[in-house]
Amino acid sequence: MSHAPRTGADNDRWYLPFAPKGGAWAVEVTDEIDGWQHTSLRVAVLAPGASVGHRLEGQEALVVPLVGGVSVTADGAEHVLAGRPSVFAGPTDVLYAPAGTALELTNTGAAETRVAVCGARVDDPSGGGREVAVLGADGVPVEQRGAGACRREVRGLGMLDTLPSAEQILVCEVVTPAAGWSSYPPHKHDTDRPGQESELEEIYHFETQSVGDADAGRAPLTRGTDREDGRQPVGYQQVYGAEGRPIDVLVEVATGDTVLVPHGWHGPAMAAPDADLYYLNVMAGPGPERAWLICDDPAHGAIRETWALRDSRCATSSGTEEAR
Repeated sequence: MSHAPRTGADNDRWYLPFAPKGGAWAVEVTDEIDGWQHTSLRVAVLAPGASVGHRLEGQEALVVPLVGGVSVTADGAEHVLAGRPSVFAGPTDVLYAPAGTALELTNTGAAETRVAVCGARVDDPSGGGREVAVLGADGVPVEQRGAGACRREVRGLGMLDTLPSAEQILVCEVVTPAAGWSSYPPHKHDTDRPGQESELEEIYHFETQSVGDADAGRAPLTRGTDREDGRQPVGYQQVYGAEGRPIDVLVEVATGDTVLVPHGWHGPAMAAPDADLYYLNVMAGPGPERAWLICDDPAHGAIRETWALRDSRCATSSGTEEAR
């Protein structure tokens, strides 16, 4: 089978660079985007004391602090999420809210906060009796995957084991150390094949940091914000078509950028040699079963067989190493 080189021909459609337009949300991915149906993402940048409200109409959601903490009022009840100084510092506490919930997010701290509201379309607009739930940071499973250049840290913020009562939403976040590749081998989940593959849309929301930023206590700066040292931490993302459904995304990403994956093989997500890469994944689909089942691109899937023979240790957010 011939390989057509990627050109980024569909970047304009599926790549959303961070470019706030002055509304309540600095990032807003909804079904108003042509060809997008099942997932949503809203990111607010809140100054100290600032608030933003949102009612979940036909969607359930997971509130994920990215930088700083936030107070979440859900149908009148207040929940405080302590958050974190940076997505690279470790997992965060999160809040699940069922469909029909009225949310208000408030920055009660002394510094700017950035917070994501990850959403998934559901069939029952009433929420089906589900309740608001908070998962503490210490309850988030942290898994080391891959080996060698493919080593990465995966945090299951809202997957099947940590959020069993949700209807459709799946949320995780991945940290890839500088010069590493994640979302590899390239894989897909765009066809309903029970027991083998799920049909899921996927959102990738990125952050980057220069090597050394964590030790210096520097939080990631969104795209378009100049650093005094002139550095520009970036990564790269690829999406390409499968089974006669073309898509061609090959793009540089930085903090605040978003890539949408409606279908097709996706990966690698590549960290530059001088920058660590983070992404928040939001997934959901039309199937009656909430499941994350993937299949690898057969041109690259054999790399998994080599991982058992290589060093599978990956530096965790705490600076220690684990083997898996």
